[in-house]
Amino acid sequence: MGIIEKQPIDYTQHPRVNSDDPIPPRPRPQVPAHVIRSDEEAIVVARRLAADFAPGAALRDREGLLPIAEIDAYSQSGLWGINIPKAYGGPGVSYRTLARVIAILAAADPSIAQITQNHLAINGHIDLDGTEEQKKEFFGWVLSGLRFGNAFSELNSKNVAAFETRISFDGDEAVVNGEKFYTTGALLSHVIPIVAVDAQEQGYLVFAERDTPGITVTNNWSSFGQRTTASGSVRIDNVRVPKSRLLPVAAFDRPTIAGPVSQIIQAAIDAGIARGAIEDAIAFIKTQSRPWIDSGKETAGEDPFTIAAIGDLKIKLHAAEALLGIAGEAIDVGLENPTEETIADATVKTAEAKVLTTEIAILATNKLFELAGTRSTLAKHNLDRHWRNARAHTLHDPVRWKFFHVGNFYLNGINPPRHPWS
Repeated sequence: MGIIEKQPIDYTQHPRVNSDDPIPPRPRPQVPAHVIRSDEEAIVVARRLAADFAPGAALRDREGLLPIAEIDAYSQSGLWGINIPKAYGGPGVSYRTLARVIAILAAADPSIAQITQNHLAINGHIDLDGTEEQKKEFFGWVLSGLRFGNAFSELNSKNVAAFETRISFDGDEAVVNGEKFYTTGALLSHVIPIVAVDAQEQGYLVFAERDTPGITVTNNWSSFGQRTTASGSVRIDNVRVPKSRLLPVAAFDRPTIAGPVSQIIQAAIDAGIARGAIEDAIAFIKTQSRPWIDSGKETAGEDPFTIAAIGDLKIKLHAAEALLGIAGEAIDVGLENPTEETIADATVKTAEAKVLTTEIAILATNKLFELAGTRSTLAKHNLDRHWRNARAHTLHDPVRWKFFHVGNFYLNGINPPRHPWS
């Protein structure tokens, strides 16, 4: 199947977070990745990997250890190619299934789930905007086990859509210069798609190999949450790439699923964070929490207020997960029949899901401590990683704007904007 065998992990050799030292590229896989064959297999593989990843999640977060062996196993499992169309050798699973896969993995370790986010979104962009030759080449890379990172956002630009990274042309080559931040996945990738604009402000995805001269990747990500996503910096100094590896950023110029796909993956990560926090809260209450003195109960799990609170969390989680599934189905409709109506519907439903996944992620990770009690805050448990991850990841784009766009759609018939954050 091409899945890397599990070996004892020597964490002493792992790069640590928040370092300005450049990190060399990862070796390419020696065997092709496994190819998932069905939606059902994708779920089975995700659950198996989640069971492997969960036990080390707290240690990796506490020590700032990058999930190198885990990401190798993850990409070799075939899950990084699940939205490659069948016509190009992939399984073409539904986006409902893709969201479930990400949520399952995020419940185990949301940093690992987030590292996949840009790769899967890029798969979608290739399908939407690539030439036939590019689809065959780029999808072939993924099916062989190569990983896409990203060099999209910039730290000091006016807003998230203002790009200062520039591209010029020299014969059959493009030359790129700039600096990127929030580059989740780039450090552990084999190919880094770089967003750059030309003199006419036309945007391109420039597919540069990770070891291309002029690319420097540093792990200077210092956030208190999602600590092991390696979302640091990429410096691009006169990087030369063949023009054949340039993909125009055109998916937002017409109705496509590009925006909802990016957003549903973000929402799925938050749903997974919430589920992981609730599961840990239940386990802690059952095994380590003490009943409150006024309850008259023998165990914390018999406290009626705790029971009701867990019920409330589960209801809200299931509502968020249900909306996530509805959004995935709407995206699948938009993929098959991209019109103004179907894409607006997919965008709105995905926004609704993201509102609920954001709310339950923040609520569940906060309630964990209220219900589990003071001893749950002890450093040895590292349960605060759930809240830190939720608080950091839900900042990806402001959910307050989701309320506005959803309301404007239903009240005034105005479709939401088309961009990666909508």
